[in-house]
Amino acid sequence: MRKGKKNIICLSIFFLFLVVSASRGYAAETVTINQLIENTAKYDNLVVTVEGEVIGETLERGDFAWVNLNDTTNAIGIWMKLSDTKQLHYYGDYSHRGDTVKITGRFSRACSEHGGDFDIHCNQIEVVEKGWIVNESVSSNKITATVVLSIITSILLAGYIKLVRRKELEN
Repeated sequence: MRKGKKNIICLSIFFLFLVVSASRGYAAETVTINQLIENTAKYDNLVVTVEGEVIGETLERGDFAWVNLNDTTNAIGIWMKLSDTKQLHYYGDYSHRGDTVKITGRFSRACSEHGGDFDIHCNQIEVVEKGWIVNESVSSNKITATVVLSIITSILLAGYIKLVRRKELEN
């Protein structure tokens, strides 16, 4: 009888594990933003994890905020607590590489709270890598080409003006 109880307990734990891991709302799955967009019905109302660069700027809405996340496949709006945005320091733009973050939250393909758009409501944010200032430098080849082409353009323009004036004097 003891062996039977042990088997029943082991089977119960096994089935409980299967039910919890297969549950729609609890298992966070790392996905790309494109996967979410292309399979909105599959991921609707699931807790997912996405990783990417924060871009643009924080759009504050009371105690909450919108942050845009780009993972190189696409971008998506992340709805989060305003206090969570305090750990973000760099947002991607022309002169900055934004912080790389890992967001875990509930994906909605038609969020009733936000006008029917798809979004992720953030439950957890982790900064994976801090962003930085992008130092752009212009190569000397580009500077040389610009100077040479400017000189050629000036010579051609002066020749054209001289030609037009000569034709005006002949008429």
